[in-house]
Amino acid sequence: MNMPTRQPDMMSEQLRQTTCPYCGVGCGVDISCNVSPRAITLDTVKGTPEHPANYGRLCVKGTNLLETNDVNGRLLHPTMAGQSVDWDTATDVIADKITSTIAQYGADAVAFYVSGQLLTEDYYIANKLMKGYIGSANIDTNSRLCMSSAVAAYKRAFGEDVVPCDYTDLECTDLLVITGSNAAWAHPVLFQRIQRAKLKNPNMKVIVVDPRKTETCTIADLHLPIKPGSDVALFNGLLSYANAQGRINKSIVESYAEGLDETLKSANALTLDDVAEVCDLDINSIKAFFDAFCEASSVITFYSMGVNQSSAGVDKAQAIINCHLAMDLIAKDGCGPFSITGQPNAMGGREVGGLANMLAAHMDLENPEHISAVKTYWNAPVMPKGQGLKAVDLFNAIESGKVKFVWIMGTNPVVSMPNRGQVERALSKCDMVVVSDIVESNDTLNYAHIALPASGWSEKDGTVTNSERRISRQRGILPPPGSAKHDWQILCEVAGKM
Repeated sequence: MNMPTRQPDMMSEQLRQTTCPYCGVGCGVDISCNVSPRAITLDTVKGTPEHPANYGRLCVKGTNLLETNDVNGRLLHPTMAGQSVDWDTATDVIADKITSTIAQYGADAVAFYVSGQLLTEDYYIANKLMKGYIGSANIDTNSRLCMSSAVAAYKRAFGEDVVPCDYTDLECTDLLVITGSNAAWAHPVLFQRIQRAKLKNPNMKVIVVDPRKTETCTIADLHLPIKPGSDVALFNGLLSYANAQGRINKSIVESYAEGLDETLKSANALTLDDVAEVCDLDINSIKAFFDAFCEASSVITFYSMGVNQSSAGVDKAQAIINCHLAMDLIAKDGCGPFSITGQPNAMGGREVGGLANMLAAHMDLENPEHISAVKTYWNAPVMPKGQGLKAVDLFNAIESGKVKFVWIMGTNPVVSMPNRGQVERALSKCDMVVVSDIVESNDTLNYAHIALPASGWSEKDGTVTNSERRISRQRGILPPPGSAKHDWQILCEVAGKM
């Protein structure tokens, strides 16, 4: 008899397309994979040439994405008190604790603290469980730390959390004002697009407003080393100057905006000398900036954390928006106030209401009609009666004992929150801390009673929304290692047991 010859595993090279998980630019990436019936290995990563966020460009983080797939240091199994347990045991305990906490202390004793690292689908399930079934609005996100000022200013100005620009506007504007952002380091792919646009159009001007002289200043025609915290005075001074120069056409502005006269009245007290003193700037530089803004037919103001992360962040963003509204530099090509986010899916979280002060689809927790509409759509048995605890307030409430159970997903608040000592005290006092993460060790996991292994970027399948509100697919390519599960799956298992 002749023994049959064993056929080698058939190996094929395939291209898989997904989205970079690092920041809010939302770059498309092409992953070359070697696929056999037994395994998939990821070979190379490149930018997707046709993706409209990056057109093939990648930054250093994106080009090294594959290094994040090492399973060394991954959390591979659920743990309780540091000991491995099965999923049934872990989710039974979590479901029982949430249920008993609600019964004893009420729904507001339960909280979720989630992350811009989640996919929109994960965010949606977490928000629906907390608001529609637990009945509390105590779900907030680390996006609160970077985006809440921009959200509040957009809502104050436009009545809705909208972004009135896209990336192509950066490339067709006459004047680009970059303030509160070192884009060269924080958003290098967008910075490359700006560099290229400036090379193609020598008439394009770039003005950088930043206390520091950063790498971004290398493309600046003018750098204003503003005194930290004086942004409101600068942009209110610009508004006053524009009005004095006759740059504002009141009849046009009043056809689409309200409150112009009141806004001008509040800003008109600021002279060039006043602005120079408050902002600690040379008066000639200020006048050059004001003239450039008033004379340009199109202007983008590109702002980020240096504006948002401030006790006056909403007013800073509002002052920027006011200048665009008053000078009719909005809703046109190359025009508008453009808040650039930091996280990969902060926008997606906002779209499905993953914040303590909003509902899905940008609806409002203070509006009874909105609450009723979402409750009906979800077929929810209960809905919160008002806003929940925002990030800082949440950890204060944990420390004071008002919140007895917290589930932290995809973020490390011991490191990222502004008061580490207070967060550590809060978590050490909490009855139960559950943490979903991909790593087996970090500062927050040190306080976890239960740790749950979540899937990582190359294993997730869903959508993310970038800074220009473009929705992209993030495709799962590899199976989750060990017994790791997707965040939405874990939430659904706990919800089912409740």
